[in-house]
Amino acid sequence: MKPEELGFDQWFRERLAAPLPSGLEIARVAAVNRDNYAIRNEAAEVPAELTGRLLYGSRTGFDLPVVGDWVYVQYFNENTLGIIHDILPRKSLLKRKKAGKKIEYQLIAANIDVAFIVQSLNLDFNLPRLERYLIMSNDSNIKPVILLSKCDLISTKERDKKIAAVEKTNAGYEIIAFSNKTGKGLEAIRSSIEKGKTYCLLGSSGVGKTTLINKLLGKDIFTTEPIRRNDDKGRHATARRQLIILDQGGLIIDTPGMRELGNIGVGNGLRSTFSDIASLAQHCRFKDCTHTEEPDCAVIKAAENGDLPTTRYQNYLKIRKESEFHEMSYLEKRKKDKKFGKMVKDTMKNREKA
Repeated sequence: MKPEELGFDQWFRERLAAPLPSGLEIARVAAVNRDNYAIRNEAAEVPAELTGRLLYGSRTGFDLPVVGDWVYVQYFNENTLGIIHDILPRKSLLKRKKAGKKIEYQLIAANIDVAFIVQSLNLDFNLPRLERYLIMSNDSNIKPVILLSKCDLISTKERDKKIAAVEKTNAGYEIIAFSNKTGKGLEAIRSSIEKGKTYCLLGSSGVGKTTLINKLLGKDIFTTEPIRRNDDKGRHATARRQLIILDQGGLIIDTPGMRELGNIGVGNGLRSTFSDIASLAQHCRFKDCTHTEEPDCAVIKAAENGDLPTTRYQNYLKIRKESEFHEMSYLEKRKKDKKFGKMVKDTMKNREKA
């Protein structure tokens, strides 16, 4: 496969070291395993490891390769083993707050062009959760496309009602309702996938992401799990993120289901996703209005008179507060880490002098 077919477009060409460092080639990270990586070059998928400098010199997870990264590689053993020396600049980086109390980023995948946000039309349907996925995508400058699965499980009237609810609060996004069982909408999804573009699937467990990939591939390659009957929730079928090459020429990254969608410092994503609130805010009396208690607040007024859905307004306030709190905590943690690192460095220098 040519690099272009793996997603290496003009954006990366302009940022590629020229000439390439002696002995190095470019490849794309296809999977991240516990002890190594799988990289994809023009000929095949090859196991790879990091140089000691990259492994032990990285200060945060941002310095290490993730699925979708383009990397500089040196090959050994007749091109059957790769050593990753460095990472090319990233066009986009999809990330979220790690699950749990720890205030740290979890990097999901890099260099994605389009995020397929999958939400089922049965009991999983949840507009506030959809907004969190949209924030995640918009904050990373990744185009979101909303896929509403399992449209065969509800009536046409109920389906249209839910689609209208999505359109009302998320105007401008492409929305495709589909069914893995009946095949409805699958051709529309296939037609939207462009050659050389990278897509990812985001959504809760059990919404049909892995089944959708099997449908796009035309064969059941990846294991799927049925949803639980008692609460209609899904089980994890995808255990890791991996880059999959589709016959129609696009690339897609499947991701494990996410139940916790915390955000850290997502101001840009928040403004893009809640553009209606951003527009209303221009008419507030105060430029630094928090839209919580200030007089002559256009956002509060719109929520009170029904022009802005109450649940959307409340979700906006909740996510903004959460994002700002996590960002402060993260920056404070980074400051402490830097101080600790400097202390260790100074101690080592003093030992060497002694």
